[in-house]
Amino acid sequence: MHIEILVEDSSGEKLLDILLPRLLGTKGNPHTWRLHAYKGIGRIPGGLVTKSDPAKRMLLDQLPKLLRGYGNTPGIDAVVVVVDSDKRDCATFLAELQAVADACDPGPNTLFRIAIEEIEAWYFGDHEALMEAYPKARREVLEKYVQDSVCDTWELLADAIRPGGSLAIKKAGWPLPGQVKHEWAQKIAPFMEPERNVSPSFGKLRDGLRELCSSGKL
Repeated sequence: MHIEILVEDSSGEKLLDILLPRLLGTKGNPHTWRLHAYKGIGRIPGGLVTKSDPAKRMLLDQLPKLLRGYGNTPGIDAVVVVVDSDKRDCATFLAELQAVADACDPGPNTLFRIAIEEIEAWYFGDHEALMEAYPKARREVLEKYVQDSVCDTWELLADAIRPGGSLAIKKAGWPLPGQVKHEWAQKIAPFMEPERNVSPSFGKLRDGLRELCSSGKL
């Protein structure tokens, strides 16, 4: 099976690049995949008609066009879209995403997976990996986190593991937030074990990918 995987930023791409062999086995034996990182999540366009500049590479802005294209491309068995819920209601957001896929004719076999509230929730889901990567992390801050809650997730992680915390990152401004998140993926993901991750949204990604590859369909 060959899977095209769309993620909203480069930190998500780095995380999945490291984890996918642990989830699906060695690339090419038997499954293959290709990761595509975008420069932000964007928004689903009205009428499902893409009007934004493709060069801006906002994932949801381009999603209707992308899925229609994949639906007409031989050799692509499935498309997986991985995004953050941010402050959105997860059930409503998932329904909106699924409506985009349902409107494509022909459309690809599409799996949507949503990190609650942000992909950093998946690092919190593997406490051992987090502490291996950052042994000096402030445990009293980590213990404040309620798994897969809407609580400014990345900021809480920054407060636990980075000098100056989230306030220093925000004060410095872009591109530091993106660079820091990419660093977290590089440092934490190598220690992550998918089976012990207690994040419900990560579990849905793990189990969904494996089911997809074992059955060939959703």
